[in-house]
Amino acid sequence: MTTPSFRVVGVGPGDPELMTVKAARLIGSADVVAYHQGVGKSSNARRIAADAFPEGVVEEVLQYPVTTGTTDHPGGYDGAMNDFYDECERRMRVHLEAGRDIVLLAEGDPLLYGSAMYLHDRLSEQFETSVVPGVPAFAAATAAAGTPLVRHTDVLTVLPGTLPRPELARRLADTDGAIIMKLGRTFPAVRAALEEAGRLDGAVYVERASMAEERHLPVAEVDPATVPYFSLIVVPGTGPSAAQGPAPLPGPSAAQGPAPLPGPSAAQGAEVVVVGLGPGPDRWLTPEAAEVLAEVDHVVGYGPYVERVPQRAGLTRHASGNTVEVDRARLALDLARSGQKVAVVSGGDAGVFGMASAVFEAAEDPAYADVAIRVLPGVSAVQAVAARAGAPVGADFAVLSLSDRLKPWDVVEERLRGIARADLVLAVYNPRSRARPTQVGDMRRILLEERSPETVVVVGRDVGRAEESLHVTTLADLDPESIDMKCLIIVGASGTRVTARGQVWSPRFVTPPTP
Repeated sequence: MTTPSFRVVGVGPGDPELMTVKAARLIGSADVVAYHQGVGKSSNARRIAADAFPEGVVEEVLQYPVTTGTTDHPGGYDGAMNDFYDECERRMRVHLEAGRDIVLLAEGDPLLYGSAMYLHDRLSEQFETSVVPGVPAFAAATAAAGTPLVRHTDVLTVLPGTLPRPELARRLADTDGAIIMKLGRTFPAVRAALEEAGRLDGAVYVERASMAEERHLPVAEVDPATVPYFSLIVVPGTGPSAAQGPAPLPGPSAAQGPAPLPGPSAAQGAEVVVVGLGPGPDRWLTPEAAEVLAEVDHVVGYGPYVERVPQRAGLTRHASGNTVEVDRARLALDLARSGQKVAVVSGGDAGVFGMASAVFEAAEDPAYADVAIRVLPGVSAVQAVAARAGAPVGADFAVLSLSDRLKPWDVVEERLRGIARADLVLAVYNPRSRARPTQVGDMRRILLEERSPETVVVVGRDVGRAEESLHVTTLADLDPESIDMKCLIIVGASGTRVTARGQVWSPRFVTPPTP
């Protein structure tokens, strides 16, 4: 007796002629053909593949219990769908255990936003399973639009239209080419996101790609009331055409100096505003900072910080890595020289181990003599952690970065000893990374040579965010392995205390211990 098989088969976007030869062969030899369909609707996958069905095949119609996202199920939409997939799995098992081969049809490609993947996940550990890829809907839509999607080094992003509008706008602004799927009721928000990202012009709406009812037109001309689920948006990339050849690499050679930007050079009133975003939550962003970010043309910064600035129409965001501070400072200064309104963003306070110093460093170049620099304060990480803990920095305190990327470790060690001997509260930034796994342990050893093992220590992680945690311990019990770059450490002074409620505070007047 042969082992029964469960095959998930992609049947393409709609035109039966776009179904693969392999898909047709497997459907034609199946004992059971299963397919999903909506409430009160016929299955599009069945329509595509019907001519390949063998005579006498058993059909299993897997009808969704809900398609609008609203239900009276006690577990909500997710609960209703989970129960539905449980029932689908039970029905498939009956056939497989009876020795029948099953083909589960999937529109487009089975593993691209397809329902079929959930049954594959559930059955693959116990039964012989396989997946046959299909032509995805976006490939047919791109062909229908007749517009090249991406060229050369363009980045393509596939996005669900169900993303929150600000997040969708951010991702659209940060990519070259894009496909937006799952439209229907989401279309108005998707259109707004395209406009906010500056990608509305050139975006093409394609409905029922490869089907007889296919139509395509500019997104700006679409009536939202007419948009079905079987539609998507093609956002072409920005690369040059093939006739133009490959895109030139950005920037001139080092010998030529910085490339001139369009617009006036050394424009009167040119300014770069350096903005502290706070440690995380939007409510910790100052009104002054929010006002500036709502008016600038460009935002420059480390990627995760740039992502915190909502995308809007007219805003260009320039994200870069974590070790190119001076390079992005020069970019901001160049943009300002060209007459653009520019903000450089940092987490926490930009003046505390942030971008403010890097901007001033880059601005020492005489080329930027006419560019003003304005720094806006933000809530710093040390303030946020201290407030959560109580008042550990209520007395004199020092702030130190444990990173030795910009200073040698022997300098860090000397400063640690000096702070410990001065009996100052110590706030530690950049404590431990994969490239610096031993430094918290080294810091603890050094401080214990000068401080009591019972010295109070506060470890704050992701303070202000959903995953926030705060741990109060002692210098002797501090576990270096529990620390990472999401942490800020506060090491108390000799007088730092812990209340009965577990709050940490440092008296304003402390008599240093006798040497």
